Amino acid sequence: MSLTVALLRETKTPPDKRVPLTPKKCAEALSTFPNLRLVVQSSAVRSYRDQEYRDLGLEVRDDVSDCDVLMGVKEVAVDQLIANKTYLIFSHTVKKQPANRKLLQEVLKKNITLVDYELLTNAQGERIVAFGRYAGIVGAYNGLLTYGRKHGLYDLKPAYQCVDMDDMQEEFFKVKKLPPIKMAVTGSGRVAQGALEVLDRMGIRRVSVYDYLYLDFNEPVYTQLRSSDYNRRRDGRVWDTLDFHRNPQEYESAFGTFLPVTDLLIACAYWHPAAPKLFEEADTRLSGFRINTIADVTCDVDGSIPTTKRSSTIADPAFDYNPQTGQLEPAYSRPDNITVMAVDNLPCELPRNASRDFGRQLLDNVLPHLLGDDAEGVISRATIARNGQLMPRYQYLADYVAETVRA
Repeated sequence: MSLTVALLRETKTPPDKRVPLTPKKCAEALSTFPNLRLVVQSSAVRSYRDQEYRDLGLEVRDDVSDCDVLMGVKEVAVDQLIANKTYLIFSHTVKKQPANRKLLQEVLKKNITLVDYELLTNAQGERIVAFGRYAGIVGAYNGLLTYGRKHGLYDLKPAYQCVDMDDMQEEFFKVKKLPPIKMAVTGSGRVAQGALEVLDRMGIRRVSVYDYLYLDFNEPVYTQLRSSDYNRRRDGRVWDTLDFHRNPQEYESAFGTFLPVTDLLIACAYWHPAAPKLFEEADTRLSGFRINTIADVTCDVDGSIPTTKRSSTIADPAFDYNPQTGQLEPAYSRPDNITVMAVDNLPCELPRNASRDFGRQLLDNVLPHLLGDDAEGVISRATIARNGQLMPRYQYLADYVAETVRA
């Protein structure tokens, strides 16, 4: 059975320039899957121009209502949802996000099959498509950019002004002006790996957690912190990673040992609301609190980083947290403030690279199931709604879609 897939134009504001499949990935997909037909919806904001798709023989047009599957990146504008279609997007509805309640209500009303990228997993429950690596790459870069601006050391060109990552790397030499500071990167997943990639390419030395804590260096260094490095059981029992993920409420933060030795914190670890915060706002007022710049890549507002009281934007990426008042102030207002970078859509700053990476994952991990019989249930597990009904594993969203949207 043949399937016609359309690449949607993005309708979010501010505009998202990413695309699920780049022109070359489209060509590869067509040569790999004989039963696939691709159509590209015309877009004036996409990082890959319409002509780049046409140059590889792809059909580009405005109307995609005759296509079977509509594949985008971010949420689709509610008034542009087409009834009886299958959508593959990041819907941001599974955590009952208030902003997207109307979206899911309309999906059910219009008999749409909604497949969410965030829910696509393998048999082990691991996610198989994500933009996390580029969130880490841009997040670490922005962290160094913010630190340089705060201390008047150098001025990196913002990532969104770079053509791609190769262009961004031309800026790396500027961080040679860094003094012997210490940087901590939390996490071990895709996001953290992206951050480590940037620090390594910048030539910043990696050291062990022990050396980071107890030794002084005459050059900038960083260490990677895993959950076991900064959390501990409240009852003193030995660390158990599986138990931590199952019972985060039984743990408390041990991050206090890192507060007196860390200058720049790059937070890349997934955080569960029941898990402890890294530190408390009261800690920022202690004389031993050394952190002055934070790149909150995960950007959980009022989450693991209590100074992240709001997210920031690509155009205005940083703000200051005043430890004495607990209030937010404009970035770089005063030297003793903590400067926070908390952009919530970091991969958008390198849309061409992020799109290439994402397309590779789609080709390898998703399209074989979408265009096949889905015997492993990859697509079905990620399907939130079908035939006007929530799927069984997403029935917990029933009260969310039943609520009326308040003006």
